[in-house]
Amino acid sequence: MKLKLFVSLCITFFVILLFHYTEIFVVKLYPVFANLTVFLVFFISIFSKETVIQKFAKAVDGELSQNALIYTRNLTYIWSGLTFFNFVMSLISVFMSTKFWAVYNGFIAYLL
Repeated sequence: MKLKLFVSLCITFFVILLFHYTEIFVVKLYPVFANLTVFLVFFISIFSKETVIQKFAKAVDGELSQNALIYTRNLTYIWSGLTFFNFVMSLISVFMSTKFWAVYNGFIAYLL
């Protein structure tokens, strides 16, 4: 238990130092990794028996009808595409001006 706490504190300290002593470029990468993670969650779930959205729907409504299963799988495809687009745009915004990066990642991405 003490080892886990020590490792967690070391990682936290390293991240704080990384953000404190590096240029803003590193900070701009945060939305890229966040969007990539969300995309991968949706995309990888497409290849499993139950998608992420189906799991959420089953948690709320219990058993799903065949139409609901098809609908939620198609919805997962749509969310995968949307999150991939958001990932690509956040990656592109890293290399653009800080103003564009802030507007896209701080406002436009939330509207999507």
